[in-house]
Amino acid sequence: MRKTLLSTGGLLAFLLLTTQSIFAQTPTDGLMMARGTYCTALSYSKTSWTDYWEGTHKRSNTNLGTVSTQTYMIMGALGITDRLNVIAGLPYIQTKASASYLTGQKGFQDVSLWLKYRLVQQDILFGTFRAFVTGGVSTPTNNYNPDYLPLSLGLHSKTASARLVIDYRSKPGFYLTAEAGYTGRSNIHIDRDSYLYNHELYNTNEVKVPNMADGNVRIGFRNGRFQTDVYLERMAALSGDDIRYNDMPFPTNAMKATTIGWYGRLNIEQFGITAGLSKVLDGRNVGQSTGFSVGVLYAVRVFGHGGKCGKPLGMESAVENDTH
Repeated sequence: MRKTLLSTGGLLAFLLLTTQSIFAQTPTDGLMMARGTYCTALSYSKTSWTDYWEGTHKRSNTNLGTVSTQTYMIMGALGITDRLNVIAGLPYIQTKASASYLTGQKGFQDVSLWLKYRLVQQDILFGTFRAFVTGGVSTPTNNYNPDYLPLSLGLHSKTASARLVIDYRSKPGFYLTAEAGYTGRSNIHIDRDSYLYNHELYNTNEVKVPNMADGNVRIGFRNGRFQTDVYLERMAALSGDDIRYNDMPFPTNAMKATTIGWYGRLNIEQFGITAGLSKVLDGRNVGQSTGFSVGVLYAVRVFGHGGKCGKPLGMESAVENDTH
């Protein structure tokens, strides 16, 4: 019986950061929440795949059928100042393989916290140029098993990330956003005393998880009421090995993926509705997944600018803080 599985933990973490842009401001976009404004969001997303890359060789596995991951996400962003925001997120994940005897997993994954700072804002030509830096950390919220890929909740690694975001928006509302980031990952421990890495036996339960680089480019239109864009993303582990032929995947695998997608958002006063689509075009040690997401968001003024705690704030102000 073939037991070739695909690692999804690293790709899932990347998608949560980038393609699931579910509220008015994320670590990877060109937006900021105004001082004293808080935005919270709830979203649901699902990705699924049947074909995957074992190293660079694309193949399928009928013993697994369709592997799917459902994510229920809660995120929040607070404008400490007009130039500094704090963002937090926590996903609840369910995994499943439609034709496998292996049991899917469910539970909370890793809690994440980011700081986002606007370095530059300058009117140039027919629009506005901005540059941001973000830094973030994440840590597992429970003792889930990372050595159960592709059905594990994640890689159970603590992370620290840094990224640069640049954004140019024309006065009519068309924009171009680009970002690049680096994520360092801590070593993890697994429930066995030895493992193979690059065909060499390691007699330890400590595993080195590859660090990751990522980037994306978005082109779209946004104003206070509406946003839509298309994007191209790339994530790549900076070290690691390939899934061995007919073997299980492992946290040391060098996962790489190129993803294309669409994102849209509609704001109604302090509320918002979001939707997104994504597809992996090419990869290494990842599944050729397709996905969708839907979400709702709500923004309030909690302090500053003469506002009162809990006072609703129109999303056109929270989303597009162009006046500072």
